[in-house]
Amino acid sequence: MKKNNRQNYLDYIPVKNPDIESHINEDGKAVLLIEWNGFYHRIAQRFFHRPRVSDITLDETGTFVWTAIDGSKDVHQISKEMEAHFPKMEKALSRLIKFLEIMHDNHMIHWKGEKQK
Repeated sequence: MKKNNRQNYLDYIPVKNPDIESHINEDGKAVLLIEWNGFYHRIAQRFFHRPRVSDITLDETGTFVWTAIDGSKDVHQISKEMEAHFPKMEKALSRLIKFLEIMHDNHMIHWKGEKQK
């Protein structure tokens, strides 16, 4: 029989990548500073004039989630805080999970207990 090896996202604990610097700008939005390292990034920087450091400004929801990630709250706790802060937001939990998946895929966060790449 095939085992169902699905885990519940609500139990995951997101942890910020310590290599990513962030700050809050004058508009109250979180800004993530991503440094591009590696062979292909150096080629892009040299020949295509790509920046060595990119700054990504998050929207209001992204800023709220980024500041809520502290390495101890699980997704369920963050979703409850998000629902309290944005009471009129539709599908808040699915939006939160999708946002965290995107951040995880781009190595901005990892799940607590997960082996880092």
